[in-house]
Amino acid sequence: MSARPRSRAARAGLAVVAGALLAAGGVVPAGAAPAPSAMDSIVPAPESVTPDPAAEFELSERTAVLAPGEAAGVGEYLAGVLRPATGFPVPVNPALPGTGDIALALDGDPALGPEGYRLQVTDEAVRVHATSPDGLFNAVQTLRQLLPAGIESATAQPGPWTMPGGEITDKPRFGHRSAQLDPARHFFTVDMVKRYIDQIAKYKINRLHLHLTDDQGWRLQINSWPRLTEVGGQTEVGGTPGGFYTQQDYTDIVNYAASRHISVVPEIDMPGHTNAALASYAELNCDGVAKPPYTGIDVGFSSLCVNKDITYRFVEDVIREVAALTPGEYLHIGGDEAHSTTDEDYTAFMAKVLPLVEKYGKKPLGWHEYGKAAPQGDAALQFWGTTNGDPLLDDAVARGNKILASPANKSYLDMKYDENTPLGLQWAGFIEVADAYGWDPADHLGVPEESILGVEAPMFSETLETSQHIEFMAFPRLPAIAELGWSPKQSRDWESFRTRLAAQGPRWQAAGQDFYRSPQIPWTE
Repeated sequence: MSARPRSRAARAGLAVVAGALLAAGGVVPAGAAPAPSAMDSIVPAPESVTPDPAAEFELSERTAVLAPGEAAGVGEYLAGVLRPATGFPVPVNPALPGTGDIALALDGDPALGPEGYRLQVTDEAVRVHATSPDGLFNAVQTLRQLLPAGIESATAQPGPWTMPGGEITDKPRFGHRSAQLDPARHFFTVDMVKRYIDQIAKYKINRLHLHLTDDQGWRLQINSWPRLTEVGGQTEVGGTPGGFYTQQDYTDIVNYAASRHISVVPEIDMPGHTNAALASYAELNCDGVAKPPYTGIDVGFSSLCVNKDITYRFVEDVIREVAALTPGEYLHIGGDEAHSTTDEDYTAFMAKVLPLVEKYGKKPLGWHEYGKAAPQGDAALQFWGTTNGDPLLDDAVARGNKILASPANKSYLDMKYDENTPLGLQWAGFIEVADAYGWDPADHLGVPEESILGVEAPMFSETLETSQHIEFMAFPRLPAIAELGWSPKQSRDWESFRTRLAAQGPRWQAAGQDFYRSPQIPWTE
């Protein structure tokens, strides 16, 4: 049973006392309401928060999730979040809201947009309003942060399970909020990818960019070119055995991501970063001789043979199969670090490849170097440079292209935190949490905000082999990038963020997730 005071007035009084004690540097007595309220501690920061210190909702064995119609899928997901730690049954019912329940409704104000929501917490119930299941899902990620950190545990924990009262109205700044994973240099199993999907979904990330091919490995089965995985899928950095995803595996990942309201963006990097393909098929090489497998980390030495017809038959077959497996709107064609391809050949190659992406119903996305091929219309450029912009971006904006912001010296999660970090690289510099947080996508690149597609936190895997490695490098920086993509520009504040981020530490610990204990963050145990 909960020891919380049952009187609204009593709870309001305790909140005032707690706030006064904290302001004076004192210690809040047991049973006092926390200050600031958890309603003000969400990551990423919501658009609008109105706490009600006099209200508090408590989950109980009688609590149900009410989720009629299209809301049912999110309702089942929410119940799956709540059951393990609480031990409560949490049934999901297609019924009218009742006292003591959590109600999800697709009756939101259109001004919330497709991903926004309104969350109301009172003594009697929790009400969530959105215009789509995406909005309800985003609200659930906020709701779980209103509960004690133990809610993230996979095993039963002691309660009480209370949420502070108030109202949150929220919607994202950018529609494309992405994290990237690189199974090409080191292979990550399906379960490892799913684990990361669950982790990024908590911070309202809605895209997963999978870097599926590179010099070190080809990770996706292509039925029309089977040696890509029979040969190219067997190696990785360091010479250890690689691996690959069957088309069924990939579909499993895509479907799992969709259940977390995340779209997969597959990347087939070309014309460079292609040694695994060149090792698999001799005919893709200009001299007709297959390249030896590569297990190092150098870049820029490989290229498809631009002047061979078979190259474009190969590219079209790959694009066709990948597009058929991928329901999302974008197909990433790489295009970076093609140092072994002349500019003339590069432009000629892209002139043939870009129409193929569109032929199979996808929008082209590529690293910003492919801007020199002047992609048109719905094509987007992903900026990965270490400068404040690039002339290619200005030209792209003039053509109507969107820009995905992922400057390597700000957002690359595979960069070391400092010189003592045991994992990662440092070619783009060290990136501490304040560096990951302390830039703005539009201001940094010098392009109009309406031309920014969104933000991405890439993570390449030259030094990363396990889920623990992924988590150590992604957290706590991934939530910083997530806040840049979600929260209103004017609401962002480093001091607020570092305090709110500190509150995530116990949640990660409860979930059995690793993270870096940055000295910039006032962690609590």
